[in-house]
Amino acid sequence: MRILVIGSGGREHALCWKIAQSKLCDKLYAAPGNDGISGTAELVGIRADDITGLLNFALEKKIDLTVVGPEAALVAGIVDRFESKGLKIFGPSKNRALVEGSKIFSKELMARWGIPTADFKVFDNADEALKYLTVKETPLVVKADGLCGGKGVLVCKTIGIARDAVNEMMMKRSFGDAANRIIIEECLIGEEASIIVVSDGKNVVPLASSQDHKRVFDGDRGPNTGGMGAYSPAPVVTGSIFKEIMDKVILPMIKGMAEEGEPYKGALYAGIMLTKEGPKVLEFNARFGDPETQAIMPRLKSDLVDLMMRSIEGRLENYSLSWDPRPCVSVVAASGGYPGGYKKGIEIKGLASAGALKDVVIFHAGTRFGRRATDGGSTFLTNGGRVLNVTALGLDIKDAVNNCYNALGKISFDGMHYRRDIGLRAVKNLN
Repeated sequence: MRILVIGSGGREHALCWKIAQSKLCDKLYAAPGNDGISGTAELVGIRADDITGLLNFALEKKIDLTVVGPEAALVAGIVDRFESKGLKIFGPSKNRALVEGSKIFSKELMARWGIPTADFKVFDNADEALKYLTVKETPLVVKADGLCGGKGVLVCKTIGIARDAVNEMMMKRSFGDAANRIIIEECLIGEEASIIVVSDGKNVVPLASSQDHKRVFDGDRGPNTGGMGAYSPAPVVTGSIFKEIMDKVILPMIKGMAEEGEPYKGALYAGIMLTKEGPKVLEFNARFGDPETQAIMPRLKSDLVDLMMRSIEGRLENYSLSWDPRPCVSVVAASGGYPGGYKKGIEIKGLASAGALKDVVIFHAGTRFGRRATDGGSTFLTNGGRVLNVTALGLDIKDAVNNCYNALGKISFDGMHYRRDIGLRAVKNLN
């Protein structure tokens, strides 16, 4: 099969790495990819949001399967465009990708089908939102309705901070049209977990559980980011809790969309808060998580391409996946200043020695080829906020954490920042 992966981050590198292992894969392309992916897939100079360019390429190269990484292309309707030309593509339709493209749409679906989530109220007027805050107690969460690259959710511990969030979104327009409407909701308290499933519109196959770390600093402090690291499995998701999430969250969502006449196909991500009242949904995403995918793919023993094709063709009934029992930890090495401003073009050292370690794999997110300042030799340079995902398996979660941070210790670039507590919560839960 000729396969095209769309996207350029660490998630797409992990997907390419796994797809390349499939017996079904004869030729692999990544558009646009990044230079770290070039050892696994042929890079194609087409942006992930250039749907017409991607469609023409897929038709020209007779692509048998297209895999969409980033949410923006899904929300823009890439699946509908490809399917209209008879091409097989993994992901939900434009209407169903709205579960991520519009937080309000997603909340309304959950309310309609009785899926547990935080109490919420929708606003399209800043004055009304500010008035509402005068009668609420904190903490609260203020969310932009549309896509904001994982940064449009602000947890507000005081009313003053909540007011600032409303003004930032609706008055200063910091998130553009994505915040034409906002949600103000109760702040759920508990421990987070990520549940990702693959659906063929009727049947559901779950991936291994995982836990993301959104905040930029240790101890879940600082602003939200696109994700600073993840581990899989999440020990907090016990067998009974996992069943409850499937029965009360995942299956009602898949069943509800099918009953409305447009089934959901592809990967569905549920961000879950495990509260005292039980699991509640923080958000739905219409694709594989990032960086959860980087922690899940090294544990997957089954053929990812086979899974995707079964999803597209409606053949997931009675299908299950095989997993490496060893846990996996993936930590993001970020540029100094991220998620704010940061420099690019900084030499990355130690990649070869870190990557040579047993059970370690490095997924590139924001890198490019360049030249060393010292001798002009070829090297990798930083080219984004989240630069690398250093990933390691271990005999147990503690061993995986140690392996991951041992590899990270061999890598350096000026300003490099990473959280030092990824996976420690899982270690604590097992003690």
